[in-house]
Amino acid sequence: MKRVQYKKPRIGLYSTGLEAYWAQFPGLRERLLTYNRFIEINLAKSCDVSNFGLVDTVLKARKAGDWFTEQQVDIIFVHAATYATSATVLPVHQHCSAKVILLNLQPSPQLNYDETNTAEWLANCGACPVPEFANALHRANISYDVINGLLGLSETPVCTKSDENTSHMPEAEKAWKTINEWVQAARIKRNLQQATFGFLGNTYSGMLDLYSDFTMLQAQTGIHIEVLEMCDLQALQEYVTTSDVAEIEQITQDMFNIAEDSPSEKLAKKPSKEQLAQAYNVAATQQKLVEERGLDALAYYYHGAPGNAYEQLQSDFILGHSLLTANGISCAGEGDLKTAVAMKVCDTIGVGGSFCEIVVTDYKEGTILFGHDGPFHIDIAEGKPALRGMGVYHGKQGSGISVEAKVKTGPITLLYLTQTVEGRLKWIISEARSTDGRIMTIGNTQTPVKFSLHPDEYFDALFKEAPTHHCAMAIGHNAGVFTKMAQLMGTEFNVI
Repeated sequence: MKRVQYKKPRIGLYSTGLEAYWAQFPGLRERLLTYNRFIEINLAKSCDVSNFGLVDTVLKARKAGDWFTEQQVDIIFVHAATYATSATVLPVHQHCSAKVILLNLQPSPQLNYDETNTAEWLANCGACPVPEFANALHRANISYDVINGLLGLSETPVCTKSDENTSHMPEAEKAWKTINEWVQAARIKRNLQQATFGFLGNTYSGMLDLYSDFTMLQAQTGIHIEVLEMCDLQALQEYVTTSDVAEIEQITQDMFNIAEDSPSEKLAKKPSKEQLAQAYNVAATQQKLVEERGLDALAYYYHGAPGNAYEQLQSDFILGHSLLTANGISCAGEGDLKTAVAMKVCDTIGVGGSFCEIVVTDYKEGTILFGHDGPFHIDIAEGKPALRGMGVYHGKQGSGISVEAKVKTGPITLLYLTQTVEGRLKWIISEARSTDGRIMTIGNTQTPVKFSLHPDEYFDALFKEAPTHHCAMAIGHNAGVFTKMAQLMGTEFNVI
C-alpha cells in the first residue's frame, strides 16, 4: 500500500514599501528585500511560495493581485517591511480574494538608539502602517488577521546598526508558530477541496446526528462525494490475486499482534485462520476499490437481510479500513461522512485522526475513555495494536475481526464536525492528554483522555455544542491549526 501524498498549499508573499524612500535612503530597498527573502525561505520548507517581492506603487499592487490570482494562492502574507500607504496594499486584495495575513515582524528587538538614523528606523517601523492597512481592508469589507512579533533572523546583517539575531526569542518563536499554523490550515483546505470521499452503503439507521446533505458538505468543505454500492465492492473480489492477499497478510503481521482470547469478553477471541484469510481478502478488495475510484477517504456501513453476501462482506471491513486509514485514506464507520472529514483533516497534517466516540468515564482517574470498534489510525498507536476475533459487533449484524488499541500517551486533540440548526458545519475542538491508564480487552479501540476540566465539566461544555457522537482523535495540540482552518473555510468553530 502506498501512503497518500498530500498537495502543498500555495502561499503568496509580498513586502510593503514606499517608492519615494529608495532615492532618499540608498540600500533600504535591498535590505527590505533581504528580509522578504528570509521569510520566503522559511515558508518554502512547508509550502509552495509565490513571492512578488516589494509592492511600492498602486500599479504594482494591481499587478500583484492579478498575479496571485493566476498562482491560485490560498493565503497572502503581507510583510509590513516599512511604512507604505494603504493605497499600495488594498488593490492587491481587491484583485485577489485569498485570505490576508499581515506580518508585523520587526527585525530588531531594540534599536541602537545612539547610532540609529532614519534609514535604520524605517527598516524597523513595520508596525507603523499596520493600522492604516487594517482600516482600509476593514472598510473594503476584506477580512484580515495580524501576526505580531520578531522576524527571527539567526544573524545580524552587516548593514544593520542594531542586533537582529532574534531566532531564539519567544516573540519570534510565537510569530513563526502562528505563521506555520496558517500554512497548515491552508494545506488542509487545499487538500479537502481536491478530495473524493466515497460513501459506501448507508448510514446506520436511526443515528440522526450523522445524517447530512451531500450538497451542503461539498458546498462548505469542497469535497466531492462518490456514492458507492456494495456490489461495486463485491465485483472487485474476483480480481484479487494471491499476491494481493499475501501483501496484505505481510502488512498485517508487521503492524499488528494477533491477540489471544480476551480474559474478560467471551465474544472476543483469538482470530481463526479462516477469519484472518477472509479479512485479508476483503482488505485487498477494499484497496482495489480505493484505487479504481480514486478515493481519498471513505464513510461506510451496510445493513441488509441477515446472512446475505453483503452482510458477510461488511463484517470484514475493519482490518482493511484500518490499513487504509494508516495510509491516508481516512475511513469512518456507520456512514459518518462528517467524521470522515474530521479524520481527513487530521491526517492531512500528519497527526493521525482515529475514529472515536465516548466509551465510559473513569471518575477515580479523572479520565474519559474514547474509542470504537474500528477503524483505528495505526500510525498513532501506543505500541503494537492487536487483532481480535469478534463473535458479534455490538448493535450490528455479523462477526469478524476487530482492532484493539490505544492512542500513544501524550498531548492529543479531539476534533468533532457537527451541524447547526441553520445547516452550517461547526467544528468542536478540545485539547487534552491521553494517559497510560487501563483499557478493556473487548476488541475495541480505547484511549483514556484527561482534560483540564473535570469529566462532568467537560461534558457540560461539550453537550451544549450539540456534537455528533463520533469524533477524530489526533496526536499533539492542534487547536491553533484547526481554528485557522475553520476561518479559512468560513465555518463555525468552538474550542473547549
